[in-house]
Amino acid sequence: MKISDINKHALEQLRRELVLRGYSKNTQRTYCNEFKQFLQLLGNHDANYMSNERIRSYFLYCADKLQLKNSQINSRYNAIKFYYEQVLKRNMLLINLPRPKRASQLPKHISTRDIKKLFSVVTNQKHALMLKLCYGMGLRVSEIVNLKIKDIDSGNMQVLIESSKGKKDRYVNLPESLLEELRDYYKKYRPKKYLFEGQSNGKYSIRSVQNVFKSAMKKANINKDVGIHGLRHSYATHLLESGTDISYIQQLLGHSNIRTTLTYANVAQKSLKKVKSPLDNL
Repeated sequence: MKISDINKHALEQLRRELVLRGYSKNTQRTYCNEFKQFLQLLGNHDANYMSNERIRSYFLYCADKLQLKNSQINSRYNAIKFYYEQVLKRNMLLINLPRPKRASQLPKHISTRDIKKLFSVVTNQKHALMLKLCYGMGLRVSEIVNLKIKDIDSGNMQVLIESSKGKKDRYVNLPESLLEELRDYYKKYRPKKYLFEGQSNGKYSIRSVQNVFKSAMKKANINKDVGIHGLRHSYATHLLESGTDISYIQQLLGHSNIRTTLTYANVAQKSLKKVKSPLDNL
């Protein structure tokens, strides 16, 4: 389905507002794609003159007919809410519209034993260093590909993570065990701007790093349904298990709210792991 001519301007208005407010490229793309789905279904009905009841019917259609997951409906809700409240300034339009309950999911992490197995099967020096830094500094995959040479301060053993999620900078600690490996890598590859360069000296693509992780997991025979973000989850979980104060972990991960970091406490409680099932005592 195509967007009718009457609503093409609405999509462009949304895009411009996102750009002016400095939203990330990824957020711009997500909001525009979700809003596009809404506009396509409207046909020749003008999006600027929608009622609360009509929008409610749309979300009922998403849940009942399209059977979208709650996370998908929430994503679509955010885009539509942004358009009516931030672009059209109709703040009261969606006020009584219920939002699907978010699923409470624990972060998926990898055991230290499997982390070692993972690193042992990666023979390519660049690939190995990427994965080790993801785990060793708790980085998002987007942060790995955006790492620049100038961001690494080996004197203070710190790395600057620039303009990450929420447009925030933060410092993370450079693992001492990687310093020599990092220097050796630099001498061999001689990157100019980005630490990990792809074609034409540009930054390495996110998809390529994800594929490196996926291949390593398969090669190491680690049958766990987890993506490369699991290395960041593992970093936080293992720090908690070793007794690191959760407020420090919050700063290292760059979380705005301590509640986000506290989700790791549910998977990193060693005291709970020591509780034996009564079956073991039979």
